[in-house]
Amino acid sequence: MATDESALRGTRDRLLADWHALLVRVRGGEEEPAPGPYGEDLIARWSEPQRHYHDVGHLLAVLDRVDELAPHTPGADADTARLAAWFHDAVYRPDRSENEERSARLALRALLEAGVGRARTEEVVRLVRLTVTHDPEPGDDDGELLCDADLAVLAGPPARYAEYAAAVRREYAFVPEERFRAGRAGVLRQLLGLPRLFRTTYAQERWENAARRNLTTELGLLESQTEGDGRS
Repeated sequence: MATDESALRGTRDRLLADWHALLVRVRGGEEEPAPGPYGEDLIARWSEPQRHYHDVGHLLAVLDRVDELAPHTPGADADTARLAAWFHDAVYRPDRSENEERSARLALRALLEAGVGRARTEEVVRLVRLTVTHDPEPGDDDGELLCDADLAVLAGPPARYAEYAAAVRREYAFVPEERFRAGRAGVLRQLLGLPRLFRTTYAQERWENAARRNLTTELGLLESQTEGDGRS
């Protein structure tokens, strides 16, 4: 337990330092208003007890993927995508459908108050709303960067993907098993039906095949469980 708490504290410390540097950078070096309270509020939101996947670990993973993708997406504004990553699930209740919209409104209010320019703030708001569909238009470099970073978990090694799927199930523990399986299978089929899961060339080349294998495996397990229930 002590090790887990130490690791979590280290993650939060790193996130807070990264937030401070990001906010100062997008304000052109301006240190005021103090970045700390805004970062602490966001980290507290990402640490809420109902989160098992959409937590500080997910936030850190998305930010790391933005860092990885940014050099290969030269048309994107990486810092704007980073701000959007901080806010894209800042409001998260698994029993609600308006999480992205509420997160976007939080971004609008908080970033303007924190001294971020209107144009960049509005782009962040747009990007947060885009995570409802993860379907950026061709040429939307900022949207492609953020959406690919957010979906990168789909391409993890099989064991890591299984941990992700289990964490999602825990977030929806209030949903009966049969209904959850039907809903999750629908999501997986929708993803597998897309021409491309990833939009950047870098992500397509490195993650597309692995993500499709993971999604197909999970869907097969859900379908076999449903068929087993039908035979019992």
